[in-house]
Amino acid sequence: MSSPTPNKGPKELSNELRMLIAFGLMGLILVGSQWIFRKTGLIAPDAPASTASQQSATPKADASKAAPLPGSAAGSLPGQSPVAADAAPGAAPAEVIAATAKQTWFVDTDVYHVVFSNEGAVVQSWTLKKYKDASGKPLELVNQRGAQKEGFPLALQFRGQPTTPLNKALWTWHPRGDGLSIEYDYSDGHTVAKKVFSFTKDSYLVQLASEVKTDGAGVPHLLSWRAGFGDMDVTNAASKEAVIRYDLKEDKLARDAAKTAKNGPVHTDGSFSFAGIDDQYFAVAFIPPVDSAVKTTQYNDSVMTAYNATEDAFPGIAVGGEARNQMGLFVGPKEGDVLEAVNPNLSHVIDWGWFRIIAQPLFMMLRIMNSKFIHSYGWSIIVLTLFINLALFPLKLFNLKSMRKMQVLQPQIAKINDKYKGIGMSDPRTQQKQAEIMELYKKHGVNPMGGCVPLLIQMPFLIAFYKVLSVTVEMRHADWLWVGDLTQPEHFGIRFLPIIMVVSSLMLQKMTPVPAGGDPSQQKMMQFMPIMMGVFFWQASSGLVLYYLTSNLVGVAQQWFFNKTAPPLPGATLIKGKKS
Repeated sequence: MSSPTPNKGPKELSNELRMLIAFGLMGLILVGSQWIFRKTGLIAPDAPASTASQQSATPKADASKAAPLPGSAAGSLPGQSPVAADAAPGAAPAEVIAATAKQTWFVDTDVYHVVFSNEGAVVQSWTLKKYKDASGKPLELVNQRGAQKEGFPLALQFRGQPTTPLNKALWTWHPRGDGLSIEYDYSDGHTVAKKVFSFTKDSYLVQLASEVKTDGAGVPHLLSWRAGFGDMDVTNAASKEAVIRYDLKEDKLARDAAKTAKNGPVHTDGSFSFAGIDDQYFAVAFIPPVDSAVKTTQYNDSVMTAYNATEDAFPGIAVGGEARNQMGLFVGPKEGDVLEAVNPNLSHVIDWGWFRIIAQPLFMMLRIMNSKFIHSYGWSIIVLTLFINLALFPLKLFNLKSMRKMQVLQPQIAKINDKYKGIGMSDPRTQQKQAEIMELYKKHGVNPMGGCVPLLIQMPFLIAFYKVLSVTVEMRHADWLWVGDLTQPEHFGIRFLPIIMVVSSLMLQKMTPVPAGGDPSQQKMMQFMPIMMGVFFWQASSGLVLYYLTSNLVGVAQQWFFNKTAPPLPGATLIKGKKS
């Protein structure tokens, strides 16, 4: 088989042809490289997407079903570090979407007045219409002074990146549906972000959605509430706040103070029913979808408040962790019925403590009396205290009789004390002395611990009332006569309730028989007990002082009645006869 005939073309190419071929090859290289780089995402495409089409593609009702954001090229906001791990191949370009000036928009519901700012698409103010501050205005839940330093609520947070220019960018916005929803959009042509907030007219539950993309790839992020939360005009406001998480795996509520993150942000990931911040009476809780993994970051924010120019450590939290987050957001009172309706686990934020079995029924009775009969929590406390003391009167009566017997035995106890006079506590004869006294008590049916019974009876109800006044938002700002708030100390230089309580304690102590056979030094110490109780109750809530004062007055009346009506003891004449 013969070989092909070789090409007989010219051995040399003209200079003109060489130049044409060179230019052709250069053009082919340029065009080919552009196509290759577009495919690999190394350069941005030229054709921008339509802003109008992006906005119209978003549903106009449910915030939890907000449309995903369009893809864009690699992020290049000023000062922004890359967040997305990999560029999305073939990502379409995004048109710049940004406002030209700062603007605010508010949403009004039956329970909220919320002011949004397009600078970062954040909340500037969140007030509760049904709850007032100390000056009688709707309660502001955003720590305004602290937020100016650490960022306003619902700002974006990226792990490993302390700040993001997205929180300073000017987003475009438009209301949706019936005006109870609002959508924010931003794009610099490289990074695209969206936030949607949907409110309900009469609910403390808000639906929110957020999404961030860089170069078409989703960027995991969190939404934050920092610099504290709730009522700042209370004593030691920072100490009453904590980060809360309900761990579904452990089936319990975790509560962390701000100092948990004193050495830097603390990341806690897991399966949580909710996560947020609470103070004494209010809570903000991010509620993720069921069976979803949640990422949280806790902060220690040293900030001032409108009521305190000293910086205190307030807790902050960021919740989310996905490129597209959809969550419920509860912002409202820690009221049992309200919390249960939103999420059954939310009711755990009301910390009843160990005395739940007494405190909860106690509060239910107070609420019933206040709403149906008395219409005053102060008078309800007084009436309920009367009922409690009447119910415990048989036990008190037994104690009063025992104390009276001890009073009659005083001469014989004195003889025993004289017999062992001068011996020290380490002397073996001290045990003989106590044995003789106990034998005397046993012979006459006296309970030597009877003097402790009133305090032991009082203690469970005292702690229960303390819990009721500390955790029930219904009691907040409940007034009575001159007292403006039963959950707080009186706002006077001289607090009358503790003073009256001390006077009533001294009266009761003077009327009560002194236990025989006691240590004289201990009895002298007991004389100062009313003063010590007065110091303790000076800073206590007025409602707690009112309960203790009412119990004292009832005790004075009962002691007076018993002293006037009690007949002489059967053995009294015999003992006096022996003495003579």
